[in-house]
Amino acid sequence: MTTRTLRFYEQQGLIDPLRRGRTRLYRPADRTRLKLILRGRRLGFSLSEIRDIVGMYDAPPGERGQLHHLIDRIEEKRAELLEKQRDIDLTLGELDAVEAGCRERLASLGDKKT
Repeated sequence: MTTRTLRFYEQQGLIDPLRRGRTRLYRPADRTRLKLILRGRRLGFSLSEIRDIVGMYDAPPGERGQLHHLIDRIEEKRAELLEKQRDIDLTLGELDAVEAGCRERLASLGDKKT
């Protein structure tokens, strides 16, 4: 992770390290938040979604509410990805059919590269 990324997350209010002059001190809670942010990014969540999920830990209903909220977001993300997967599979099938048609036509024209 670059310092630029850390500064960006700080500007976005996702982390709030202590400061001693120009030095930033990252507490264990900041490190945990960073791990959660990175995991959320890998899972495809937006920074806004990550902020909502991570922010719930410190506010009522606390960890239990955060976990329920995270499960809801995971279910939504899974549904989105499955929809995209269906779209990709359909598009790949169409590409295969068009390619096969092109190859058949080239073969009928006597093209030996097919």
